[in-house]
Amino acid sequence: MCDRENWSASLPSLSPSLSPSPLGADADLPSSFADLGVPAPFVELLARRGITRPLPIQAATIADALAGRDICGRAPTGSGKTLACGIPLAANVARAASGRPRGLVLVPTRELASQVTEELTPLLALQKRRAHAIFGGVGFGAQLAALRRGVDVLVACPGRLEDLVARRSVDLADVDVVVVDEADRMADMGFLPAVRRILDATSATRQTQLFSATLDGEIDVLVRRYQHDPARHEVAGDPEEIGRADHEFRQVTQEERVKVCAELARSTDSSIIFVRTKHGADRLATQLGRQGLAVQAIHGGRSQQQRERALAAFRAGSAQALVATDVAARGIHVDNVSTVIHYDLPADPKDYVHRSGRTARAGASGSVVALVVPEQVAAAKQLRHALDPRAGGLERSPAATERQAGDSGGGRSRAGRRRRFGAQGARPPVAAGRQRPQRSAAS
Repeated sequence: MCDRENWSASLPSLSPSLSPSPLGADADLPSSFADLGVPAPFVELLARRGITRPLPIQAATIADALAGRDICGRAPTGSGKTLACGIPLAANVARAASGRPRGLVLVPTRELASQVTEELTPLLALQKRRAHAIFGGVGFGAQLAALRRGVDVLVACPGRLEDLVARRSVDLADVDVVVVDEADRMADMGFLPAVRRILDATSATRQTQLFSATLDGEIDVLVRRYQHDPARHEVAGDPEEIGRADHEFRQVTQEERVKVCAELARSTDSSIIFVRTKHGADRLATQLGRQGLAVQAIHGGRSQQQRERALAAFRAGSAQALVATDVAARGIHVDNVSTVIHYDLPADPKDYVHRSGRTARAGASGSVVALVVPEQVAAAKQLRHALDPRAGGLERSPAATERQAGDSGGGRSRAGRRRRFGAQGARPPVAAGRQRPQRSAAS
């Protein structure tokens, strides 16, 4: 029998740059959006979607943003930042002239641009305003046509936006509300020089809202250079409000890794499986398909149309699993993702947090499983300790246990195995499908 151990924890904060907001896990949160000053039509629209109580980051920031203050907000992924910035933006943004937007949301990925636009559209419709997504990987035609008609809020990836500015298809001088979303991810992707150039091209009197899971290093430079006396809010990971995930590091042999991955995916309603490379994503999707699973792959080598089709199939449930590179670690929100599987270990704790944040979102629970081949045991233990120093050892599948015994000539004692892999308890495996109802707007 396989010895199992799992540890439960909210994903950790990775940046010490802000003090926690008083609106934390034990605070008396506002009971409704109306208490925050959100206009009645917005409150009614949210209620029709089943969204009645603000999540902590929303409760912390919306009133200040509605009042026009700069916002520096830090909260874990999946905590509701899109509505936190989207409600004030939709309520306050002015009508735009052709090619001269009044609101701008900067995001790191195509998927996030599409999803933020989808989230903003019904909110803006209440004010007879329009949003449009701008990103690369597709032709310019539809984007240019939308800009000519007039886009009140532009949701854009920095690279394509700079292309359009260079072509003089868009002028940012009238932009008086800017949201920089997932700022730390943009720093990781090398976008911050472009972000600074874009901010320099907007109105000098703009309101700047900056949201990120971490706010240190280069992100702090943005805060100091582009924000004036911002309202600073950090919301810690409250398991009741932003979800709780069970985390499991399981040692497997290289030969059984695909089979174990397939068993995990088959035992849950929906899974996102992370790999390192584009080729690895395509190969694993093929291998899992041979195991009888309906699988889609998504990575940077696929066209935008292919990526959208894969996401649509996953959201609709016609694909049980989505195999993704780290292009999907940020910017993808899908309701009710039961399990995240790290088929390949992430490079560092921050990548682990970003990937794992695809489950246990907005009050729901979920499971995270990292598959560890023997040569990765030391790296996995370091990663696990960085995430939670209290965490114990690694689980081992039966084949991995047998491999270990064979490698040691069968003479390693139980105490020796414990010293090598850490203390292990005979706990049950992670419950794969445990969920609470989610609110789709809290991406």
